Amino acid sequence: MSYFDAASSLPLHPVARQALLAAVDEGWADPARPHREGRRARMLLDAARETAAEALDCRPDELRFTSSGTQALHTGIGGALTARRRAGRRLVVSAVEHSAVLHAGETHERAGGLLHQVEVDRTGRIDVQEWARALGEDCALACLQSANHEVGTVQPVARVAEVCAEAGVPLLVDAAQSLPWGPVEGPWSLLTGSAHKWGGPPGVGLLAVRKGVRFAPPGPVDERESGAAPGFGNIPAVVAAAASLRAVRAEAEAEGARLRALVDRIRARVPGLVPDTEVVGDPVRRLPHLVTFSCLYVDGEALLHALDAAGFSVSSGSSCTSGTLTPSHVLRAMGVLSEGNVRVSLPPGTQESEVDRFLQVLPGAVAEVRARLGAGAAPAAGAGAGAAEDAGGTTAGAAGPDRDTAADVAATAATPPEGAGEITVDARGTLCPLPVIELAKAVGRVPAGGLVRVLADDEAARLDIPAWCEMTGHAFEGAEGTEYRVRRAGGTG
Repeated sequence: MSYFDAASSLPLHPVARQALLAAVDEGWADPARPHREGRRARMLLDAARETAAEALDCRPDELRFTSSGTQALHTGIGGALTARRRAGRRLVVSAVEHSAVLHAGETHERAGGLLHQVEVDRTGRIDVQEWARALGEDCALACLQSANHEVGTVQPVARVAEVCAEAGVPLLVDAAQSLPWGPVEGPWSLLTGSAHKWGGPPGVGLLAVRKGVRFAPPGPVDERESGAAPGFGNIPAVVAAAASLRAVRAEAEAEGARLRALVDRIRARVPGLVPDTEVVGDPVRRLPHLVTFSCLYVDGEALLHALDAAGFSVSSGSSCTSGTLTPSHVLRAMGVLSEGNVRVSLPPGTQESEVDRFLQVLPGAVAEVRARLGAGAAPAAGAGAGAAEDAGGTTAGAAGPDRDTAADVAATAATPPEGAGEITVDARGTLCPLPVIELAKAVGRVPAGGLVRVLADDEAARLDIPAWCEMTGHAFEGAEGTEYRVRRAGGTG
């Protein structure tokens, strides 16, 4: 079995396991007590704080340990907003922040504050000038992740931190995904991380608050961790988290270069192996170990199950795998396809042979799910771009405004063009990816320039139908309520 979901969590690093077992015997006492056992526990906690602070490039007395990365984010946001309420009530975040940040923003709004989301481009990256304009005079806090957890895009944090410093606005950086690869550059004010992202034990988060940053921990507080995490801390877990962070940092440069080459192979080969697939995220400014792609006409949950049965554990931002059946807010903000979404995040030590086997298995898994959904034929795995041609002579899966998709080809072959300039497809009551599958079939039944009206009440359709048009070259003419208008390429209508 190959575990390709490192962005979610990693097993304990060997160094973390050793440190955890050693600290269990020595770090069980209350570090606030002056007796011998308490002093030993305090020494372990202080040593862990110094080790983690060195990795974060901050002072030990600026670092607090919390019970999770989510608590670190909520405490950091709440503490900064509370302390700066006289400066303003505006919270500025990117539209692709982790849900923990967005949930904190919603709580701030319900309490009478303002939440401003800065949009991103199609790679998931913010524009620094747009960020600067969003700050305004009433901004109390800005939050930006160093690298996105779903698509791996790295944000221009150093430049944003400078812009925030010039505006007198503290910047909180969610560095959960990037901390294993290096410190965050720039004059940030607050920073958070989560130990299970780098092979530390779950249940340990980091919150750094620079000296001079106004901060008032929200809620009932006590004397532990400067009020950031009230209660008796898990010292063995903290020790293991700090030890494993130092260990992965020592390996980061070499391992990052090796994994980046493997991810480059996936990014380059997947579009050729699997027709109608879009690789998303910034191709260059990205995390070294993470790649995300979306496959048209595929149920995300079914694809994840198929890959799991083939021996690969991956993740997804697809609405088809969500308990709420709503598309990923990250993919929605980027304006890219959400259906059939697969996130591959390689853990340290991943072998080239594992990636090659994944690339062998993936085309068959996608074809199986498409066939099960009646999405039509597709070129055989590895057959190359010229393996299938549509009725107009263009290659299925190739880019360009005149091409039809593989599903169009199947639909056209099954149902000759009717000559009607406009048809309506009623896909109400169906879920992702069925509305897009029905749209793809219908496009093959209208002439160039013909119009297809799709009736769909699935929330994912608002993202996936425009994204389908972007991928296939057909024209999306807008939506009204549950009706979507798509004009077939090749004519003006």
